[in-house]
Amino acid sequence: MNSPIRSWILTAAGILVFITTMTAQEPTVMSLQQAIDYAWTNSLAVKNAQVNIADAEQQIIEQRSVGLPQLTGELNFQRYLKVPVQNLPDEFVSLIQALNPGSEVNREVSFFLRNNFTAGLNLDAMVFDGSYFVGLKAAKAYRSYVQSDLDVQRRSVKYNVVDAYLPVLLVNENLQLLEKNIANLEKLLFETQQLYKEGFVEQLDVDRLELSLANLQVEKDNLDRQKELALSSLKFSMNYPVNDPLDVQDGISDLMAEPSEAQLSQEVDYSARPEINQADLGLQLNDLNVKLNKIGYLPTLRAYGAYQEAYQGNNSEDGFWAPTAFVGLRLSVPIFDGLFKSAKIQRAKLDFEKSQNQKDELMNAIALEVVNARISYFNAQRRLENQRKNLALAERIYNTTQIKYREGVGSSIEVTQAEQSLYDSQSNYTQALYDILVAKLKIDQALGQ
Repeated sequence: MNSPIRSWILTAAGILVFITTMTAQEPTVMSLQQAIDYAWTNSLAVKNAQVNIADAEQQIIEQRSVGLPQLTGELNFQRYLKVPVQNLPDEFVSLIQALNPGSEVNREVSFFLRNNFTAGLNLDAMVFDGSYFVGLKAAKAYRSYVQSDLDVQRRSVKYNVVDAYLPVLLVNENLQLLEKNIANLEKLLFETQQLYKEGFVEQLDVDRLELSLANLQVEKDNLDRQKELALSSLKFSMNYPVNDPLDVQDGISDLMAEPSEAQLSQEVDYSARPEINQADLGLQLNDLNVKLNKIGYLPTLRAYGAYQEAYQGNNSEDGFWAPTAFVGLRLSVPIFDGLFKSAKIQRAKLDFEKSQNQKDELMNAIALEVVNARISYFNAQRRLENQRKNLALAERIYNTTQIKYREGVGSSIEVTQAEQSLYDSQSNYTQALYDILVAKLKIDQALGQ
């Protein structure tokens, strides 16, 4: 290839690599708490719960307005294209003829003028309505209910993020172990290659180590892809942009903490769970619904008044204005509704009973969740202790076989077997660490902490 052209291509390639490197976006690194805070800010479930709170506030204003005086203005214009007429009774015609002998009487008369315009103000005010006060109280209780739902949604989002965050940590731990094992195996392969050149080992020993190294590299590539999948799941749980790079900051050891004695033995405090508070508020709403239907038997009293100015005339000059003003009270007393309100009261009571049953069921489910979480923790604790011992034993065996191999009294098969046992023990130990971390967080979740 022509030297100037080759030089130009290399220069352009270098510039392209430089630009790509400079424009590559660094991943955002988040701790678990930062990921939770981000999700609380951006989660659509949390945002919808906040919208429901704002809606509940408006419902209170809406309900309160029902008890305030309602003032309306009214304008009405009516023009008769054909004025209605009526026939005079015979008695009237005879009377007019008697008063005016010889006059001709038109029997068709009209009592309407062609133009009619009315302007007025109408006032309506509640004096007594028992359902108003119960309804206002129910609207405020509903606001408390949706506020508790925000706590439930935030808790749900938190543990969704935790469930998505921890698998990334497990993959990271396995990647770190794998990179360490690759480095150790590369060192052993180098030493074996040198021994092979000196004629102390066979080609088979070198090939066996190269195969093990290739398998580890394949496993590392698989773990890299698994991490990408785990991070995608974490982004989804946080409502984080899918195409923006993200990485985790914490490690499994950073989040490891033993539960307290109270967490492992004391009675369950159901009030710590926001679902119980929400269930109590649901019971309160059902109770108010019963009261609202019972109050339907009480009479209601409303006051009203109006002032009107009415203009009547065939045109705008020969008409007249007629003012009207009045006030009044309207009492409405329920007498018989075909047992409609009675049926609604009974249905409201049944809804209350069903809500109570649902709360009892929720408490039983929480108690079972706590029991299962504690058992899972104890089991994970025992597994971790066993895997810690197995790992220590596997490391001793691996170190011993390596020493024997270097001194020429051991075979490469023994090294490979010890190596595989070590890898399995490392993986099992990491999984046990992950399991006990998950078990601890499940206890926190079950206890509402």
